[in-house]
Amino acid sequence: MWLNPKMYRTRLFLDVLRIFVFPVVTLYETQTYAGISLGFLAPPAYLGSIILWGFIRNLFYDYQQHRNCSRLGAKPIPRIKGKLPGNIDILLRMMKAFKTAYLMDVYLELFQEYQCTTLNTRILWVDQIITMEEEHMKFVSSTGFNHFWRGRRQKERMEEFLGNGIFNRDDEVWKMHRANARPFFARERISDFQTFEKHSAKTLSVLSQITAFNLPCDAQDLYARFTLDSASEFLFGNNLDTLSGTLPQPGLAQMGYKGSATNDAFGSFTQAFELAQCIITQRARLGYFWPLAEVRKNKMKEAALITKTWLDPIVERALEEKAKARRAGVEAPLADKTFLEHLTHSTEDVSLIRDELLSILLASRDTTACLLTFVTYFMAVYPEVTKRLREEVLATHGTHNVPTYESLRGLKYMRAVLNETLRLFPPVPLNVRESRPEPVSLPPAQQASFPGAKSIPTPKEHLYMPGSTPIMFMPLLMQRNPDLWGPDADVFDPDRWLDPKRISIVTANPMMYTPFSAGPRICVGQNFAYNEASFFLVKLLQQFDSFTLAPEFQPEGSLPPVTWKQKQGRQAIEKIWPSAALTLYVKGGLWVRFGKADHGDS
Repeated sequence: MWLNPKMYRTRLFLDVLRIFVFPVVTLYETQTYAGISLGFLAPPAYLGSIILWGFIRNLFYDYQQHRNCSRLGAKPIPRIKGKLPGNIDILLRMMKAFKTAYLMDVYLELFQEYQCTTLNTRILWVDQIITMEEEHMKFVSSTGFNHFWRGRRQKERMEEFLGNGIFNRDDEVWKMHRANARPFFARERISDFQTFEKHSAKTLSVLSQITAFNLPCDAQDLYARFTLDSASEFLFGNNLDTLSGTLPQPGLAQMGYKGSATNDAFGSFTQAFELAQCIITQRARLGYFWPLAEVRKNKMKEAALITKTWLDPIVERALEEKAKARRAGVEAPLADKTFLEHLTHSTEDVSLIRDELLSILLASRDTTACLLTFVTYFMAVYPEVTKRLREEVLATHGTHNVPTYESLRGLKYMRAVLNETLRLFPPVPLNVRESRPEPVSLPPAQQASFPGAKSIPTPKEHLYMPGSTPIMFMPLLMQRNPDLWGPDADVFDPDRWLDPKRISIVTANPMMYTPFSAGPRICVGQNFAYNEASFFLVKLLQQFDSFTLAPEFQPEGSLPPVTWKQKQGRQAIEKIWPSAALTLYVKGGLWVRFGKADHGDS
């Protein structure tokens, strides 16, 4: 199903007719037919008709759901109950809290308040399910995969940005995209580290120039450039060379949409790229009626246009090259093609190729950049972790040896650090699916507790999931759940991945750790991300031996609020402000001083 970007306006118009116009017209026609004049009572009568119509519709809806619950032998998902109609007070409370709350804390507080791990927010009388329950995430992403899809609502929010890309499509189109992408992340391709080496060298050269002046660097911005340049060459055969652009200046940088802003050509692209992600997140938070917030202005239009302006010429040049090669009778084998070349040989639809490139570019850039950012954060906060990592790197690679696929496999402690970072800060901390039109029952919950839960037995009942209903599931909350990970679930402890007893728990229950999702939609590039991050960290630690946060250079408003220190969990100790817009990021960037190593003692 393809959605025109303008269709959400049509949907909004029809909703207004259904909710507001229909009862008013009905009342007007009825009183006209009966020859009754309402006079000054007309305004309250028309308002009352809207309220009565909404009440009747909700009664009928609840009746239908009750019948479906009985048919499936399930119980309704607990509903949040606000003080105002339509849970408007809950929506306003959540929207206010999102501005200052810690990552996912808005949802966690609701789970704590209602003492369950799956809830129906039912905002503005529209069902929306939120869950941190492992069994329900497993069902949505894996065992019950065929009961769910991206659905109409998510496509509405993302259509102008990701369009026909893999993250915005279902069924046959999604399968086609996945089949196209899979060969480009096979072992024989990811083991060719020439691209990693080229862009790591450029990144570290830039970093060395900065540290020579004893200045801090926005590591998040630097890593985003490294991964974007690396991904663009890997995917397009065309290095965007963003590392040669203007970097954020310490003490002068302003906050961007997902970090610090720059004013160069790259800055215009990345700001549009990140603004689009923020808009999608805002739309999701507003729920079904988000188009009301964009009646006067489509917030996505400009950002989508900028990304298309950047990518369309690249696609058009690739199509021209394909035409030249075809006229010359030349056909390169798959192993020698870039991802873009492979796509152009599959279709000549510019928008389809662009949307798929943008989707893979988003995943390739944001996943690894996010991982490297939070690893650097932890290395700065825990110097003993840095010391152990560097000792392992020097013992296996010395100060100059280039990593290989085989040598990276021997870095046990580095893999533990990466795993633990991904546990606490999965690049996609929240995901959304929509149930297909037919209702389904969710399996019984398995978790007995969660942060702030009371000692109550876990109900072993199936829960009724209405058809065509979004479900928002949160790997970040699950991966920090003490019931799954123990009382130290909020603690950064790489050794948990080196302890056979603790590893066996994850091995026996792999769904408790899903930083790259799970099931048929599991990330095809997860090994690429692990290898790219590991390669870069080896080269980084060969040259640098200390990392120190520089909070004095964080843009105004990007440091954690002092109120966090009075809360529970990681927010009480966090030294940065983690946030999310499709993917995780550090608000205002991650400003760090990198300490150059003295190779004389190595």
